[in-house]
Amino acid sequence: MNIQIFSRKKCFDSKKAERWFKERRIKIQLIDLVQKGLSPRELESIIRVCGMDELVNEKAEEYSLYKYLAGTDAKFEKLLENPELIKTPIVRNGNKATIGYRPDIWNTWS
Repeated sequence: MNIQIFSRKKCFDSKKAERWFKERRIKIQLIDLVQKGLSPRELESIIRVCGMDELVNEKAEEYSLYKYLAGTDAKFEKLLENPELIKTPIVRNGNKATIGYRPDIWNTWS
């Protein structure tokens, strides 16, 4: 498994996800979403698997502006510009991805 966890430093679910993989001695690559962000290709692949609506953090400050954007292209660009709008943790394993704390799904990955 090649696990990447995109997280925020103060996200409780991100810390739980990190601990879940470490307890099972599964190597992870931890990426600070706020500091590094997502590349356009990474964002596309996550949206393809999870959907854009699932990815958006409705509690973020910028959400009030985001929800009025017209079209998926404008929303996509806003997510790239402002990673605070993205829910965490995002856990990727190749072409598979989850948003949030999802050990039920991670158990099926082998």
